Amino acid sequence: MSTSFKINYSSLIRQAVIDSFKKLHPRDEIKNLVMFVVWLGSILTTLWLFKDCSRFNVQICLWLWFTCLFANFAEAMAEGRGKAHADELRKMRTKTVAKKLVNGKEVSVPSSELKIGDRVVCTPGDLVPADGEVVEGIATVDESAITGESAPVVRESGGDRSAVTGGTRVTSDRIVVRVTAEEGNSFLDRMIAMIEGARRQLTPNEIALNIVLVSLTALFIVVVLALPPMALFNEKAAGQTDVVLTSLPVLLALIVCLIPTTIGGLLSAIGIAGIDRLMRRNVLATSGRAVEAAGDVDVLLLDKTGTITLGNRQATEFIPAPGVALDVLADAAQLASLADETPEGRSIVTLAKEKFNLRGRDVAGPLVKFVPFSAQTRMSGVDLAAHDGKAARQIRKGADASVRAWVESHGGLYVNEVVAAVEKISRAGGTPLVVAENENVLGVILLKDIVKGGIKERFAQLRTMGIRTVMITGDNPLTAAAIAAEAGVDDFIAQAKPEDKLARIRQEQSGGKLIAMIGDGTNDAPSLAQADVGVAMNSGTQAAREAGNMVDLDSNPTKLIEVVEIGKQLLMTRGALTTFSIANDVSKYFAIIPAMFGILYATKPGGVGPLDKMNIMYLHSPESAILSAVIFNALIIVALIPLALKGVKYQPLGAAVILRKNMLIYGVGGIIVPFIFIKLIDVLLVAVHLAP
Repeated sequence: MSTSFKINYSSLIRQAVIDSFKKLHPRDEIKNLVMFVVWLGSILTTLWLFKDCSRFNVQICLWLWFTCLFANFAEAMAEGRGKAHADELRKMRTKTVAKKLVNGKEVSVPSSELKIGDRVVCTPGDLVPADGEVVEGIATVDESAITGESAPVVRESGGDRSAVTGGTRVTSDRIVVRVTAEEGNSFLDRMIAMIEGARRQLTPNEIALNIVLVSLTALFIVVVLALPPMALFNEKAAGQTDVVLTSLPVLLALIVCLIPTTIGGLLSAIGIAGIDRLMRRNVLATSGRAVEAAGDVDVLLLDKTGTITLGNRQATEFIPAPGVALDVLADAAQLASLADETPEGRSIVTLAKEKFNLRGRDVAGPLVKFVPFSAQTRMSGVDLAAHDGKAARQIRKGADASVRAWVESHGGLYVNEVVAAVEKISRAGGTPLVVAENENVLGVILLKDIVKGGIKERFAQLRTMGIRTVMITGDNPLTAAAIAAEAGVDDFIAQAKPEDKLARIRQEQSGGKLIAMIGDGTNDAPSLAQADVGVAMNSGTQAAREAGNMVDLDSNPTKLIEVVEIGKQLLMTRGALTTFSIANDVSKYFAIIPAMFGILYATKPGGVGPLDKMNIMYLHSPESAILSAVIFNALIIVALIPLALKGVKYQPLGAAVILRKNMLIYGVGGIIVPFIFIKLIDVLLVAVHLAP
């Protein structure tokens, strides 16, 4: 999905008009109970024309149908952009030939026959046949069809940038990909389904608002149905007959004008448009719930590596312990890293080779045992056994505390000079890896990671929004504190294991906070699933993308600020238009009711009664008042479609300031605007002789 994708708006509007009529089907109308009432009113008014086909009744009937169509048009316009993107994505879903590995040999098979767990080979120029994880090799991949970015990205095994998406193209080198999704359930398929709104569900706020709107609708229906007997009673008391309009079309028009049709007609469009605004920023939300929750986020948890920092920590220096030769430290560090497929491990091997000409050695065989890194031990290394089967060399590299415990468990002494080197590196924001052999500490490897440019200013913006930022890292507390200070986060969790992230999220949630989490690794998946807003980097692992309820196709962690702004914008837009809708219902009430009852208790034929003093708009007649209100009620939906789709502009102000501002603009404005335009419509109807 490309951000540069151009929308043909003439085609979009034409299709939206067609869809407006299609959405008149009962199964679509009943999804919105407020507009369902309008739809039923339109049908009943149409049937009434067989009894009384006056020009007045025909006009009411037409404008009630226009109200339904305009509401459908708003929703269709919101959906249209997403459908256009989905059509573009469908074009990418082509059948390709995959080079499947069978018993170590490449066999050409259709991509549709691939199963989860199959391994396929991709070489330069090949389309990746299915979603998967790189399990061997490193290559650059052109993902422009998905992200819109023309620059190829690196995908490699053994790290958090191993996920590849079906339909993208390998531009260099050779990789082996393990398939993680079958045809029909790929990332591309899920994107299409999400974009088209197939999985869109009502959010909790929408459900609550719908309950309020339905309650108001039911209340006004009862009020309107009480008018005919009240009018009849007053006509008898005044000695008058048929001076109050209480025909079925009039009552239905009155119901439609008084119930909150404006927000009812725009509610769905507001939610869909929020998802679309995210999509245009290359963030894919699985549902409106995620977008809405983003607007209420209190705490943001960010993984340090690849999120706050560039992520590729590189070995830049070997710092030997007292009495240890520099080349001995480099040799041991390289041996411990030969099987380490992470960027950090590769950089250690490269540094040893460049500085000391230490080439990779053949360490395969039964006498060699590599010890992989784990979140529990926080160390990796190698055991080189002697010919008699005993361990001649045990080399470990890893976190300071872990290696220290390992050395001391072997009866070794952890020298103060190494402690000082670790503290110095940590204070400077680097990452120290301590290297030890058997019971001896050999020294420290300095890994450097760089804080992303502009990240501190972005976090300051979040702070003005009332959002606390918490950095999560596996680094020791000193390193974590240095990075946290440089990045400008509010808090940090050092030496964090996956369960620590999960525990912090649950702790914050138990206090009533809404949590957003950004991550890209498999170890982030539980936290992404637990968070209220889980934003997975598209460059991350498949597990992370599956767990989150948003996927950032650009893999830009600072994008969360835009996500939060869009979430807040969605909530503000819904609140503003709800305020406007209810406020202009008040105005329509004062426009119609006084005009309807204005002749009641008139002292002479053709005169006006005491209630006419409430006709402050000086509308021409009861009929023109009703028609003017019905026409305004329909046209205001069309007028507000651009605002519903674009959203109310968000500014990082306090909640009280925003509330006061919106009440002034949309509350007071919602009362004043109908008075002005209903009067103008009334004048126009009289001028063109459409009002009795």
